[in-house]
Amino acid sequence: MYGEVFFDVETKKLFSDIKGDNPADLGVSIVSLYTRILDNSYQEVKGKLQSFWEHDFDRMWKIFQEADRIIGFNSIAFDVPALSPYSNFSFKKLPHFDIMAKVKDIFGKRISLDAIAKETLDREKKETGLKAVYYWEKKDNESLEKLKKYCEDDVLITRDIYDFVLKNGHLLFKDRWNTLRKVKLDFFYPEKSSKDTQIGLF
Repeated sequence: MYGEVFFDVETKKLFSDIKGDNPADLGVSIVSLYTRILDNSYQEVKGKLQSFWEHDFDRMWKIFQEADRIIGFNSIAFDVPALSPYSNFSFKKLPHFDIMAKVKDIFGKRISLDAIAKETLDREKKETGLKAVYYWEKKDNESLEKLKKYCEDDVLITRDIYDFVLKNGHLLFKDRWNTLRKVKLDFFYPEKSSKDTQIGLF
């Protein structure tokens, strides 16, 4: 059994609003998580989508700490450092699994979530990070609901890309010359990391 957490963060500011390029200076408005348990055949047994606003962050750390794998997209370079200032432990030392980093290791270049989703899942992101900051700045109920949905949608796209790789052993995208590329990937767990899942994930 494996306990997994897919996550995405949205920030309060853009890089153009701060000095330098440290994601920790952007501030985090919301974090969305999809927590689940997989059996030893990599079939989902239980799953739950939830989101946390800044005042609720204390309730989500245990979920991260109990996971066998914390899965994101560009998470090691962006989401982890953006969220780390809010934690009272070393968040970056948890078992992070960055899909973008895995693709870059094989292909040699960074590929966007949208580019992979279009060809792998036949889906497209509906909003942008710029719009997410705009929603946060407005702060009315409708805008905050749109922000939450945007963040949760990114989490579900990340989950579905990950699951596609588990099932098919590759993902697809078009490169800068509009050529369809296939990158072979292995997202299976090493034998030694298999253990009983802690129900505290839920």
